[in-house]
Amino acid sequence: MEVKNRRQFLAVGGSVLGLAPVVAWLARARPVEVKATVGIFPVEKTDAEWHEVLTRQQYRVLRGHGTERPFSSALDNEKRAGTFACAACDNPLYSSATKYDSGTGWPSFWEVLAGGVGTAVDRGLLMIRVEVHCARCGGHLGHVFPDGPAPTGQRYCMNGVAMVFHPNA
Repeated sequence: MEVKNRRQFLAVGGSVLGLAPVVAWLARARPVEVKATVGIFPVEKTDAEWHEVLTRQQYRVLRGHGTERPFSSALDNEKRAGTFACAACDNPLYSSATKYDSGTGWPSFWEVLAGGVGTAVDRGLLMIRVEVHCARCGGHLGHVFPDGPAPTGQRYCMNGVAMVFHPNA
Protein backbone atom coordinates (compact mmCIF):
# COMPACT_ATOMS: atom_id res chain seq x y z
CA MET A 1 0.00 0.00 0.00
CA GLU A 2 1.40 3.36 -1.01
CA VAL A 3 1.09 6.22 1.51
CA LYS A 4 0.65 9.53 -0.36
CA ASN A 5 0.67 12.16 2.38
CA ARG A 6 1.17 12.75 6.08
CA ARG A 7 -2.58 12.58 6.89
CA GLN A 8 -2.90 9.18 5.20
CA PHE A 9 0.26 8.00 6.97
CA LEU A 10 -1.16 9.03 10.36
CA ALA A 11 -4.54 7.45 9.62
CA VAL A 12 -2.99 4.12 8.59
CA GLY A 13 -0.49 4.20 11.45
CA GLY A 14 -3.20 5.00 13.99
CA SER A 15 -5.36 2.16 12.73
CA VAL A 16 -2.51 -0.31 12.99
CA LEU A 17 -1.58 0.88 16.48
CA GLY A 18 -5.23 0.80 17.54
CA LEU A 19 -5.42 -2.87 16.56
CA ALA A 20 -2.24 -3.80 18.44
CA PRO A 21 -4.00 -4.57 21.78
CA VAL A 22 -6.60 -6.69 19.97
CA VAL A 23 -3.92 -8.64 18.11
CA ALA A 24 -1.96 -9.14 21.35
CA TRP A 25 -5.08 -10.38 23.15
CA LEU A 26 -5.95 -12.75 20.30
CA ALA A 27 -2.43 -14.14 20.33
CA ARG A 28 -2.84 -15.27 23.94
CA ALA A 29 -6.57 -16.05 23.84
CA ARG A 30 -6.69 -19.81 23.53
CA PRO A 31 -9.25 -22.29 24.86
CA VAL A 32 -8.16 -24.14 27.98
CA GLU A 33 -6.20 -27.19 26.93
CA VAL A 34 -7.28 -30.40 28.66
CA LYS A 35 -3.90 -31.91 27.75
CA ALA A 36 -2.29 -29.43 30.17
CA THR A 37 -4.10 -31.19 33.00
CA VAL A 38 -2.99 -34.75 32.15
CA GLY A 39 -2.70 -36.79 35.28
CA ILE A 40 -5.61 -35.28 37.19
CA PHE A 41 -8.59 -37.10 35.64
CA PRO A 42 -9.50 -40.63 36.72
CA VAL A 43 -10.20 -41.66 33.09
CA GLU A 44 -7.31 -40.98 30.73
CA LYS A 45 -6.77 -42.24 27.20
CA THR A 46 -4.33 -41.53 24.44
CA ASP A 47 -5.48 -39.44 21.52
CA ALA A 48 -5.73 -42.61 19.41
CA GLU A 49 -7.88 -44.30 22.07
CA TRP A 50 -10.26 -41.30 22.18
CA HIS A 51 -10.57 -41.48 18.37
CA GLU A 52 -11.56 -45.15 18.70
CA VAL A 53 -14.37 -44.60 21.22
CA LEU A 54 -15.83 -41.27 20.05
CA THR A 55 -17.54 -40.27 16.82
CA ARG A 56 -15.86 -37.56 14.77
CA GLN A 57 -18.26 -34.90 16.06
CA GLN A 58 -17.95 -36.09 19.68
CA TYR A 59 -14.16 -35.97 19.41
CA ARG A 60 -14.27 -32.45 17.92
CA VAL A 61 -16.36 -31.19 20.86
CA LEU A 62 -15.14 -33.28 23.81
CA ARG A 63 -11.41 -33.36 23.01
CA GLY A 64 -11.06 -30.37 20.65
CA HIS A 65 -13.23 -27.89 22.57
CA GLY A 66 -15.56 -27.48 19.60
CA THR A 67 -19.21 -26.43 19.62
CA GLU A 68 -22.08 -28.10 17.82
CA ARG A 69 -24.55 -26.02 15.83
CA PRO A 70 -27.43 -24.67 17.92
CA PHE A 71 -30.73 -26.57 17.65
CA SER A 72 -28.93 -29.59 16.14
CA SER A 73 -29.06 -31.93 19.15
CA ALA A 74 -32.01 -34.16 19.96
CA LEU A 75 -31.06 -33.76 23.63
CA ASP A 76 -32.15 -30.12 23.48
CA ASN A 77 -35.74 -31.39 23.19
CA GLU A 78 -35.38 -34.37 25.57
CA LYS A 79 -38.22 -34.16 28.10
CA ARG A 80 -38.17 -37.58 29.81
CA ALA A 81 -37.03 -38.13 33.38
CA GLY A 82 -33.49 -39.43 33.63
CA THR A 83 -29.81 -38.56 33.76
CA PHE A 84 -27.54 -36.84 31.25
CA ALA A 85 -24.03 -38.36 31.28
CA CYS A 86 -20.71 -37.70 29.55
CA ALA A 87 -20.61 -39.32 26.11
CA ALA A 88 -16.92 -40.17 26.58
CA CYS A 89 -16.94 -41.89 29.98
CA ASP A 90 -20.61 -42.09 31.08
CA ASN A 91 -20.03 -39.94 34.16
CA PRO A 92 -23.43 -38.67 35.45
CA LEU A 93 -23.58 -34.89 34.89
CA TYR A 94 -27.14 -33.55 35.14
CA SER A 95 -30.55 -34.65 36.30
CA SER A 96 -33.45 -34.03 33.94
CA ALA A 97 -35.13 -32.28 36.90
CA THR A 98 -32.68 -29.36 36.45
CA LYS A 99 -33.02 -29.11 32.65
CA TYR A 100 -34.86 -26.15 31.16
CA ASP A 101 -35.39 -24.49 27.77
CA SER A 102 -33.02 -21.52 27.66
CA GLY A 103 -33.94 -20.75 24.04
CA THR A 104 -30.27 -20.95 23.04
CA GLY A 105 -30.51 -24.17 21.02
CA TRP A 106 -28.35 -26.19 23.41
CA PRO A 107 -29.44 -28.36 26.34
CA SER A 108 -29.34 -26.15 29.44
CA PHE A 109 -29.35 -26.97 33.14
CA TRP A 110 -29.42 -24.87 36.30
CA GLU A 111 -27.53 -27.34 38.51
CA VAL A 112 -24.97 -30.15 38.15
CA LEU A 113 -24.89 -33.50 39.89
CA ALA A 114 -22.30 -33.72 42.68
CA GLY A 115 -18.90 -34.63 41.27
CA GLY A 116 -20.12 -34.33 37.68
CA VAL A 117 -18.18 -31.41 36.27
CA GLY A 118 -15.23 -29.11 36.72
CA THR A 119 -14.66 -25.63 35.32
CA ALA A 120 -11.79 -23.64 33.84
CA VAL A 121 -11.31 -20.22 32.24
CA ASP A 122 -11.82 -20.18 28.45
CA ARG A 123 -10.37 -17.15 26.65
CA GLY A 124 -11.54 -18.11 23.15
CA LEU A 125 -13.78 -16.24 20.70
CA LEU A 126 -12.85 -12.71 21.85
CA MET A 127 -14.40 -13.24 25.28
CA ILE A 128 -13.68 -14.77 28.64
CA ARG A 129 -16.07 -17.56 29.57
CA VAL A 130 -16.17 -20.40 32.07
CA GLU A 131 -15.68 -23.76 30.38
CA VAL A 132 -17.40 -26.82 31.81
CA HIS A 133 -15.62 -30.16 31.52
CA CYS A 134 -16.34 -33.68 32.72
CA ALA A 135 -14.78 -34.26 36.14
CA ARG A 136 -13.97 -37.88 35.26
CA CYS A 137 -12.34 -37.61 31.80
CA GLY A 138 -11.81 -33.88 31.25
CA GLY A 139 -13.98 -33.80 28.11
CA HIS A 140 -15.24 -30.35 27.07
CA LEU A 141 -19.00 -30.14 27.59
CA GLY A 142 -19.88 -26.47 27.12
CA HIS A 143 -19.93 -23.31 29.23
CA VAL A 144 -21.67 -21.93 32.31
CA PHE A 145 -23.16 -18.44 32.45
CA PRO A 146 -24.62 -16.43 35.36
CA ASP A 147 -27.97 -15.78 33.64
CA GLY A 148 -29.89 -18.92 34.53
CA PRO A 149 -33.08 -19.40 36.52
CA ALA A 150 -33.54 -19.65 40.28
CA PRO A 151 -32.51 -21.15 42.56
CA THR A 152 -28.87 -21.14 41.32
CA GLY A 153 -28.93 -18.40 38.68
CA GLN A 154 -26.62 -20.57 36.58
CA ARG A 155 -27.08 -21.64 32.94
CA TYR A 156 -24.99 -24.68 32.11
CA CYS A 157 -25.18 -24.51 28.32
CA MET A 158 -24.02 -27.93 27.07
CA ASN A 159 -23.24 -29.50 23.73
CA GLY A 160 -25.73 -32.32 23.26
CA VAL A 161 -23.19 -34.39 21.31
CA ALA A 162 -20.97 -34.39 24.42
CA MET A 163 -23.66 -36.19 26.43
CA VAL A 164 -25.82 -39.30 26.40
CA PHE A 165 -29.24 -39.61 28.04
CA HIS A 166 -30.26 -42.47 30.35
CA PRO A 167 -34.02 -42.49 30.96
CA ASN A 168 -35.27 -43.60 34.36
CA ALA A 169 -36.51 -47.20 34.37
